[in-house]
Amino acid sequence: MPYDAHLHARPARTGGKLQSPVATGLMPLAEGLGRDSYLYVPAGCSSNRPCALALMLHGAGGHAHHGIKLLQHLADAANIIIVAPASKASTWDVITGGGYGPDVAAIDLALLHAFDRHAIDATHVAIGGFSDGASYALSLGISNGDLFTHIIAFSPGFIAPVSMRGKPRIFISHGIQDPVLPIDACSRKIVPRLEKLAYDVTYHEFEGAHIIPPDISDQAVRWFIA
Repeated sequence: MPYDAHLHARPARTGGKLQSPVATGLMPLAEGLGRDSYLYVPAGCSSNRPCALALMLHGAGGHAHHGIKLLQHLADAANIIIVAPASKASTWDVITGGGYGPDVAAIDLALLHAFDRHAIDATHVAIGGFSDGASYALSLGISNGDLFTHIIAFSPGFIAPVSMRGKPRIFISHGIQDPVLPIDACSRKIVPRLEKLAYDVTYHEFEGAHIIPPDISDQAVRWFIA
């Protein structure tokens, strides 16, 4: 049975089940999420010091730890919790043509797990990803702009939101020589469309292929935590 792409999990307002002391480092997410799904909590997080949170989505054929690696090298310095669920199939449900389905429910469960156990800065909640994960992040992020304040899309292919809620800020990057998702057919069409809809878009093109250069991920994190 398909879902409507709306996420229900929200950061706890009054503490809820917040852990004290807070467990830090890389750990598996709750059962019920299928294949490997992970949570990374930086050492600086505590029940008294809310962290930013980034939900990071892997590309086609990838695994959840690829989502962690997108930002892990910057998470400790920037005090960002990373939630990295895995898609049920080789890529995200809407991309396989079946519409929004069990991946939405799994993401909701992953976020609920993090929100229930950690103090989250509700003004810095991002969804992001690379390649197919970037397309899904844009689509789900725009549909849930009442939750996500920021969207980070590294080399997206398309956007397919079912609705527009809120106005999250958006960061997009794309390699000029990308042979997998060519820039002319992808980001150079996506960005003007988003700007026409009055989204605040920060856009970076770079010399390179279907990759995330370190300086681009650095810029994305600085943009997110600013």
